[in-house]
Amino acid sequence: MLVTPELLSTFPGLRPLPQTTLDQIARQSSVRKFARRGVVLKAGESEGCVCFLFEGRLQGVDFTIDGREVGLYFVEPGDFCGELAMFDNGVQPEFVIALTAAVTVFVPIDSLKQAALENPHLLQRLGERLAARVRQLTRQRSLLGLPNVSQRVCCQLWMLVPETERLSLQEAVIMNPPTHMEIAIMLSLSRESVSRVFQTLQTRQIVRRDGPGALVVIDTPTLKSLAEGSGEL
Repeated sequence: MLVTPELLSTFPGLRPLPQTTLDQIARQSSVRKFARRGVVLKAGESEGCVCFLFEGRLQGVDFTIDGREVGLYFVEPGDFCGELAMFDNGVQPEFVIALTAAVTVFVPIDSLKQAALENPHLLQRLGERLAARVRQLTRQRSLLGLPNVSQRVCCQLWMLVPETERLSLQEAVIMNPPTHMEIAIMLSLSRESVSRVFQTLQTRQIVRRDGPGALVVIDTPTLKSLAEGSGEL
């Protein structure tokens, strides 16, 4: 599979670039495929590329001193990761693994830097994504300090509810929700602990599964109060 300007334009961050710029970046980029649990980006290495996800799902992970895996963030199709080195030329700070079979496009950092200098909107897009990830990691870190397991899981679910639906407190849908194991990794819990919380949420009709691709939050006010600690399961 060759990288074409049309392929690059499927990524929201690259779509506004001029055709000539897309042509140049396409010639220097490559498509890489990864099996489930494959390592997409390695911590401590200079990858020299920004990874754009075309198909599949990725997760940024780190490891504690005792070797436990801790999830940091997810990467969905159209999104990218590995952009930090664009700003400081440093090494990749965390591992990024494939949660499913994945198709990615690796774009050289030097090409993106040049494109960003010529197209300020690209630099703004990269900066906005970096800022969003820092905010997400800060929130994620705060979750790990919650002593109550149920509240920790409910907080994670509440963060996955689309912002517009959080504000309206209407029935919400979380598309492509993480598995119990993925949530456990994010929260440094066992899969069994997460499954027990989900069982209680479903029994109380706060959430329900709608096939493998959607989780419906039936009672968003209750999930919000559980996440804030003002209610208990």
